[in-house]
Amino acid sequence: MNPKDQAWRNWPVVRIEREYSPSRCVPSAGPFLAEYEIRSRKAEQLLACQKDLRWGDRLDETLDFFPAASRDAPLLVFIHGGYWQELSKNESLFAAADCIANGIAFAAINYTLAPLARVETIVDQCRRAVAWLHRRAGVIGFDSGRLYLSGSSAGGHLAAMMLAKGWQHTAGVSDDAIAGAVLLSGIYDLEPLVGTNIAAPLHLTTADAVGLSPIRLPLGRPLPTIIAWGENETSEFKRQSGSYASRLESAGFSVSAFEVAGANHFDIVLDLADPATALGRATLELIGASAPK
Repeated sequence: MNPKDQAWRNWPVVRIEREYSPSRCVPSAGPFLAEYEIRSRKAEQLLACQKDLRWGDRLDETLDFFPAASRDAPLLVFIHGGYWQELSKNESLFAAADCIANGIAFAAINYTLAPLARVETIVDQCRRAVAWLHRRAGVIGFDSGRLYLSGSSAGGHLAAMMLAKGWQHTAGVSDDAIAGAVLLSGIYDLEPLVGTNIAAPLHLTTADAVGLSPIRLPLGRPLPTIIAWGENETSEFKRQSGSYASRLESAGFSVSAFEVAGANHFDIVLDLADPATALGRATLELIGASAPK
């Protein structure tokens, strides 16, 4: 790794916790979380939505699916953040309206939150959910060859774990099951979190962190990938995004990495598929979407 990626090892825990506390860059996270809720409820009211599709045996192993006008449409899957401890699919439907307007089906995945589940379990859940979607593309209505992943913060980590090599066989899907990814303000190296109050509910050990860090894992088939972060974020979130982008590029991935002007850790996701924004346009270009005629 680049020496700059190891600087945190010389910091006191209080500084690490400050650098990995995105809420310190905004007066309050509350208004952004409220906006997630408002937009998600509006999407449910105005759009066709298949709620609580069960992809696993646990009660919380569900997802919501918004079909596009065409059954051959691409699909954008969103994985929520919250440090693997908060939120759910129910507040994560805010991109559905922009997706449907641009001819893209949309799904949001639910997973078990810590401390009821460890990060390793959550990773496995998200992989199984994506595999379930891929296998059922013809049933629920989207093009299985155009399944794109997106995620923010811890969700960015979870989506990035699906760029790693080897999980596809275990999950029962082909190596080309994923067509591309949009990763927002993610955590790609978990080791700095070990020993912090953030990691306490996760029961995260150094060995766990190394094995669950996308930046340290062998990569699968190169995919077109967007890595974006907000202008108003901590230096560590910015560093992690830049470092992971470099890791992907060195493995042959086509990467578009950029900072979103004026955005923070919480509102960057609202631009995800909005064609009026730079991030939204990049996402739509990546997917190759077009609005329904």
